[in-house]
Parts: sequence; structure tokens; C-alpha cells
Amino acid sequence: MRTVKQVSELTGVSVRALQYYDEIGLFKPSKVTESGYRMYDDDALEVLQQILFFKELNFSLKDIKLVMQNPKFDKNKALKNQKKLIQAKRDRLDGLLNLLDKLIKGEKCISFKEFDMSEYFNALEAFKENHTDEIIKCWGSVGEFDKMTEDFKSKESKIAQIAVKQYGSIEKYTEAMKKNLSNFQDTMESLNALKDNEDGYLRKSNEIMKKLTSDLNKDTSSKEIQQIVDELVNAVNEANETVNIGMGDNYWGLMSELYLSNPAYIKVTDKKYGNGASKFIGEALKFYCENDG
Repeated sequence: MRTVKQVSELTGVSVRALQYYDEIGLFKPSKVTESGYRMYDDDALEVLQQILFFKELNFSLKDIKLVMQNPKFDKNKALKNQKKLIQAKRDRLDGLLNLLDKLIKGEKCISFKEFDMSEYFNALEAFKENHTDEIIKCWGSVGEFDKMTEDFKSKESKIAQIAVKQYGSIEKYTEAMKKNLSNFQDTMESLNALKDNEDGYLRKSNEIMKKLTSDLNKDTSSKEIQQIVDELVNAVNEANETVNIGMGDNYWGLMSELYLSNPAYIKVTDKKYGNGASKFIGEALKFYCENDG
């Protein structure tokens, strides 16, 4: 048995952090003495070790607790998945370090292969291994889920570009997707609830868009237009928060680009709201983002 201080010295986790883990029910001591001292045996240390592996992979404490306290949690399977993810993280960092070495030496090296989506695809594989029932319920079969994953892989470069634009980096995108996957069941229930009210949501967003594009000659940076943009942003953000889906720090910046330059967006938007509507919306969103809403 080890005291909390001894565990702290052994693991590098502060005493306060260990106490906090106990308070939130993430990591409990093996026993508490009559004097109130927390004591930990080797089994407890194995649990702490697994928690630290999850933390290394940027899981939040809340998500770690959800995963480890799931009745279907398989420790050995989790260790194997953690190994794959940490190896992918190591390989990616090694690639970045090698690229930096070349750049420091003055070599001209225009390379972007180091900014790949390996960790994201590994997260999808880990999700598949641990959530078979949910996958079958949502996709119909594991095979369909695999088809979706392969389709993503075939578009890896395009997805990576969008991820960086919307979230700022591949790491932030992957972290957000892991969070979505860890809360998958709750998210699906929320999506179904939102779907039941889909007509109301679509009607509200369409009304805002009609109001926004009612006069395409107005100044997109005007207070009147920016107030409508703010209304639109809040409505969409609220819907996404309902289902607990992170959109990334630059979601609206990316949307402004799509309205300004994506032919598909321009065609559909102009057909629905009038010629030039897509450009108008894009410029209004761009001003909103550049001026912090």
C-alpha cells in the first residue's frame, strides 16, 4: 500500500490532482484509514496508469470517466487501442521533428505529409471496436461504417484542409471528433430529438436567411445586417450545442469562404435567395468573424 504522497512521487501526478480524481469519482483509493489517509494498492496504480494513457491522448477527465466506467469497458482492448494511438502520435511527431531538422539546416522542403489524419482514423477504429451495437443501430452494419471510413480516407487531403481551416489544427479537429465519439449515444438521442423538431428549426433558420437577404443592396457591415447575422449564428450554435457537437473555432470563417467561393453553395443560395445572395451572406459573415461578432 502507498500513501497519496508516495503515489504522487512515483507517478508525477500532484497530490491535489489525486485528491481531485477521488472527489469526482474517477480514481478512488483502495482504502481510507481511520485517520482519513488515502491508501493505494497495485491494482489502483494500474487504473491510474490507464487514466494517464488517456490523458496523454488528450481525453478530458469527464470522457475518461465515461469510458472507464462503461460496463462494456475492456481493459486489454483499451490498452491495445491506446498503444495504436500513441504510436501514431509518436510517428507524427517524429515526422515533424525530421521536417524541422531539414528546415533548420536550410533545406528547401515543402512537405505536408506530416500533417496527416492518422490519429483521427485510429480513433474511428477504436470506436468501431468498442461500440459495435451503436454502429449497427446507426449505420445498419459494421460494413457500412467501414465503407464510410474508407471514403474518408480517400478524401484525407480535402478533409485535412477543412479541419485545419475550421478547427485551427488537425489535433484540435481530432480531439473534437474523439469527444463526439465518446458521447455518441447521447449525441444520437439529441439528434433524434432535434430531428423531431426539424421543421421548426429549418423554418426559423430560413426566416432569418430571408430577413438577411431581403435587400442585397444594403451594407453588409451595417449594424442592421450584423444583428441579423448574430441572430443566425446564435440559432445554429444553439442547435449544435443541443446535440453537443463542437464546430471548431473557425466554423463561421469557413462558412463565409464557402458562400464566397464554393460554386455549389453559390448556385443553391442564389437560386433560393436571389442572384448575389451567396456573396452578400459570405461578406456579412466575413465581417462578423473579423470583428469578433
